[in-house]
Amino acid sequence: MISLSELTIGELAAYIAEHLRNKGIETVLVGGACISIYSANEYSSFDLDFVITGSSTRQKVRAALTEINFTEENRYFINSQTPFFVEFPSGPLAIGDEPPSEISTLRFSTGNLRLLSPTDCVKDRLAAFYHWKDQQSLEQAILIARDHNINFEEVRRWSVNEGFAEVFEKNVSTRLPEKLG
Repeated sequence: MISLSELTIGELAAYIAEHLRNKGIETVLVGGACISIYSANEYSSFDLDFVITGSSTRQKVRAALTEINFTEENRYFINSQTPFFVEFPSGPLAIGDEPPSEISTLRFSTGNLRLLSPTDCVKDRLAAFYHWKDQQSLEQAILIARDHNINFEEVRRWSVNEGFAEVFEKNVSTRLPEKLG
């Protein structure tokens, strides 16, 4: 079995996703781990949030993760070899009121990882900024937009549909680089 202690967050997420996929459990990585991966750990997260995109049960997930030495504690799965913990937020996979516009796949030595695209990752962080006034989430969105091609018009369209056109224009549009993906 692979030693988890030396894996990066992306390698570990891919390893877990690949193992789950081999057990018939399809997932997409969301949340702070996407920020860590897209920012080359400029932002650090120790929480791997996977949304299950097919039909599966918690019992099936638990059995699959037990095979790679993860144990369930409360709502998290932990492994003593790594500081990262795994969580499965309730689906369906959505950013605000919409499904993601694109799921990206990154290849690691440990497997393939399906995760939110950089554009959808920005929208996900903006959702936290819009709904909870979480300034850190706005900074995370800017961090991703700085280094990746983001579909600025898609972010604007989504912001308007979410009811935050004014907040977008006042607080976001002037800070996001207009690199179109």
